Amino acid sequence: MLVQTKALVLHTIKYNDNSLIAHCYTQALGKQSFLLKGILSSKKGKIRKAHFQPLSLLDIHFQHKNKGGLNFIKELKVDPPFQSIYTSIPKNTIALFLSEVLYKSLQQEEPDLPLFEYLENALLWLDTHDDIANFHLLFLLKLTQFLGFYPFVEEEESPYFSLVNGCFTSLPPQGKFLDGLAAQQLKQLLGTNFATLNLPKLNQQSRRELLEALVHYYELHLHGFSSPKSLPILHQIFA
Repeated sequence: MLVQTKALVLHTIKYNDNSLIAHCYTQALGKQSFLLKGILSSKKGKIRKAHFQPLSLLDIHFQHKNKGGLNFIKELKVDPPFQSIYTSIPKNTIALFLSEVLYKSLQQEEPDLPLFEYLENALLWLDTHDDIANFHLLFLLKLTQFLGFYPFVEEEESPYFSLVNGCFTSLPPQGKFLDGLAAQQLKQLLGTNFATLNLPKLNQQSRRELLEALVHYYELHLHGFSSPKSLPILHQIFA
């Protein structure tokens, strides 16, 4: 079956001497994998390695194998090409980190149009704005809405947030939890959107603690999820 769809590049891995396997999240069919034969040795081909940078947005035509396995891309174009994500060191680092998170988080081979639209719109926002120090925090928090473990906010006035149960509590819960300033800042993030991303004001230490808490939250609620290797690099960039 020939499929045309938008696709988001999550991860690539070298295959043999001159080929790549690219894992993408597609608008039409969810997570799909593609064999890019000879892409590392071809200098004039229509499909090039540069097209597959972390979180590139593509429009692709490919032959879909209904029984799974690797697909083959017939043609593609970058749509739209980002203007700043790959030239800004902070944005490029965020893209690398989030591509790892999404590669580990998105497993379903079925379409989820609201999720794809969220990812696309969030990345377009990142590409066109400069005040992005809190972007990855809000991105991770909003992504949990689609993954099924968005924080339960009925008891939002309570002072403790249980990472195990995903809710605020009036008494210290068992297991890992946030309290004090960290819990207050999480509450503020829950009431934030990308248009008001500069609120709350977070210093380096607060941003680091919240990010590590959110990564641990993912580890607790997603089977097989592990901390991204690019996390220490992200900490350095925003230090």
